[in-house]
Amino acid sequence: MTDQENNGTKRPEEGPSSSENSENGPGRSRRTLKDRVIGRIHDWRKQRAERKAAAAFTGGGIMERIRAFFRLLLSWITWPFRRVSAFLQGRSPIVRLVVIAILAPFIASWLWLFWITGWIRDFDPARADALIAENVLKPQGMAQEGAEGAEKSCGRSAIVAVAADLVDFNINRNRWVSASPVYKFGLLGIPWSYTPFFDNKAAFQRGVMQAVIITAIELADTLGRVRGTSRQDVDLRAARAAVNVDPYRWIFNPFDARLPLITSPATADYKRAIAAFHRFNDRLERCEAVFDARADNLLQFVDRVAKDIGATSARLKDRAEASNAGWFDFRADDTFWFALGQLYGYAAILKAARADFSGVVRARNLDDIWDNLQDHLNTAIGLDPLIVSNGAEDGLLFPSHLTALGFYALRARANLVEIRAVLDR
Repeated sequence: MTDQENNGTKRPEEGPSSSENSENGPGRSRRTLKDRVIGRIHDWRKQRAERKAAAAFTGGGIMERIRAFFRLLLSWITWPFRRVSAFLQGRSPIVRLVVIAILAPFIASWLWLFWITGWIRDFDPARADALIAENVLKPQGMAQEGAEGAEKSCGRSAIVAVAADLVDFNINRNRWVSASPVYKFGLLGIPWSYTPFFDNKAAFQRGVMQAVIITAIELADTLGRVRGTSRQDVDLRAARAAVNVDPYRWIFNPFDARLPLITSPATADYKRAIAAFHRFNDRLERCEAVFDARADNLLQFVDRVAKDIGATSARLKDRAEASNAGWFDFRADDTFWFALGQLYGYAAILKAARADFSGVVRARNLDDIWDNLQDHLNTAIGLDPLIVSNGAEDGLLFPSHLTALGFYALRARANLVEIRAVLDR
């Protein structure tokens, strides 16, 4: 009997070889630790590169700032994917499938949002010309006995037809973005207006609707009724109420305290406005409605439009002075595209107003001024920067697109003020 047996101990059974122990035991721990260290170093290098890119905004040359912009843009775009990839690394297949199932609806919704906001469909400043040719007013004597100077016009109003077409342009030929639940939810709760993505078209559409709202108010209050009477046209009143609704309203609004939880979407009211505009023109064609195409009514309409464009010019100026961040002012694009949409709407509406008030325009020799007005509006809506920059007014690579648009908006407003002065003589 050996000494070990005498002492009551047993020799341990021979285990795996040293090489196998190295693979399955301490060696595996050493490799895991090594991978973790390498991963930490890799993350640290990425963070250092991002900090350098951010620091380039406050110093360095122009080329450094441009490179920093694209590095940061790439970092922002790829950040969610890098974080998800880091999280899934080493996870079980079940965990990966669960994460993918959770993220798939978000990715699909963002792709759909890109599809509806990627470009403005049917953008055509010349479309109003065809509508004006199809909708012509013809004077038919006095509109109402005792209403001095109120000339009755039958036919179809170009202003009303263009207003209806602009609403149709916003909600039928394009999808109304502002009330879309995907747009309202934002980027994981962050409003899209605070990001460089998916908000330009929504701002443009709200600008177009701003022009339609002002026009609908003037149609119901002034142009669509005989001066001296208190009764508004029923269809124009309905159209005015239908366009002047909250543009963010959807069927279900759980995250917006301003709106009812369940209600009809804004697009339903906009469709009712289109129908009301068309009903008015149909009745006007049968001489059952009134369009009061007098000089004082044109004066009031032009004055209202000039004030609205002036207010937008002030907003452009305030935003241009509030920041000098160039491409990195992510709120500047909302201001720019809202103003561009508003001027796009007014370019068509004022062209229609010239046709509806053609007798007044000829009698007051306003053709030259009106030509200048349309030229300035057409130049303004022709601005289409790939990225809206809010930089210095004399910047080379970081210009001020807001200042450029504001310049043409003020030129158009100056023409409207001049038209008003001629009409007021």
